[in-house]
Amino acid sequence: MKKNILVTLIAVSALLVMNGCGKDDDTPKRPDDIAVSIEPTVTVPSTIDPVDVPDEVLSDTPPEEGMVHSALTNEWIYQDVADSRPIAVMYPTDRGSQPQYGIGLAGVLYECMEEGEMSRQMGILEDWQDLELIGNIRSCRDYYAYWSMEWDSFLVHWGGPFYLVDVVKRSDVNNLSGCSIGGGDVVAPATGSEAFYRYPKGSSPTIHNGFTDGPSLVKAIDKLGYQTEHRSSYWEPEHFNFAPMTEFNTLEDASGSFTATEIDLSKIFTTTKSSFKYDEESGTYLKYLYGEPQVDELTGEQLAFSNVIIQDTYWEYRQDNKYLIFQVNDSGRSGWYFTQGRGIKITWTKKDDYSPTRYYDMAGNEIEINTGHTYIGIAQSGREPIYK
Repeated sequence: MKKNILVTLIAVSALLVMNGCGKDDDTPKRPDDIAVSIEPTVTVPSTIDPVDVPDEVLSDTPPEEGMVHSALTNEWIYQDVADSRPIAVMYPTDRGSQPQYGIGLAGVLYECMEEGEMSRQMGILEDWQDLELIGNIRSCRDYYAYWSMEWDSFLVHWGGPFYLVDVVKRSDVNNLSGCSIGGGDVVAPATGSEAFYRYPKGSSPTIHNGFTDGPSLVKAIDKLGYQTEHRSSYWEPEHFNFAPMTEFNTLEDASGSFTATEIDLSKIFTTTKSSFKYDEESGTYLKYLYGEPQVDELTGEQLAFSNVIIQDTYWEYRQDNKYLIFQVNDSGRSGWYFTQGRGIKITWTKKDDYSPTRYYDMAGNEIEINTGHTYIGIAQSGREPIYK
């Protein structure tokens, strides 16, 4: 199986100006006293042609001196990339927000339901500092913030509801937001707002045109004094239990394994009807939204995952009977693991905010997942995937 890497972006320049929160967003407008000090120049990339990497790269010996395994994908990356903190970016799934920029580069992609039977996605991206366009970006919920903590990442979002305020005010949570968070008497400032803007140039604020880019985030992070390398007290680099690069976990000999070349999540994500089809040539699951390929506009490629994990998760409504609560830290909950066209039932456990979620087969052994990108779907307890 071959992998793809990105080559140099070919781009044209465009000057973009941030116009504050979208009037149709579900978060309040940015207070007038929060100044915007940067009008970032951003280049808009054309479609990137992938370059095949020789099969020798998929070996247990690093292709170049100084390369190490990625904690997100197990692929070979340089040590400075491994040492740097990733970003956790909030991506919407609305029809009007597709396609998006940078989402296909997420080594781990979470999808979870929000209010109104609509899901949202959060991508964990490493080696992001030079990305020329990231978005569009939407508001966050507190449960996404807790998943982002597993990766000691910077949380990148465009505001959020009142109950997110207590989370982003924590000293250990380094967030960057395009607008203020909450409303009324419960507000958190638009930290790092100068890194965000509206695209295309001069467009009026809408829920679909909030963007950022790597260089703008770097400047904002430096200004805020956030630590850019992983914080040892919050980071566990041995996150996933990866199978050796040269010995794929096919699940063929796994107890209770079953064929799963198609994964239908329409009972979990009822509006977007997220789904996957297994591509035998690449050995990955290709992702679909609304029955159409979900594509990253930055690369022109459909999202593809070596691993698909579904977590059965306890949930309930908040007091307002609108917003949802998910039990992020839990023990022994059930789920499913899919790879190489097959699947098994699993359990999962997460003991605290910064601990990795661990996945086990039904005999209690930690599962081995394969090298590559991983999709994690958070299913409300009582909703299950359909597979065949």
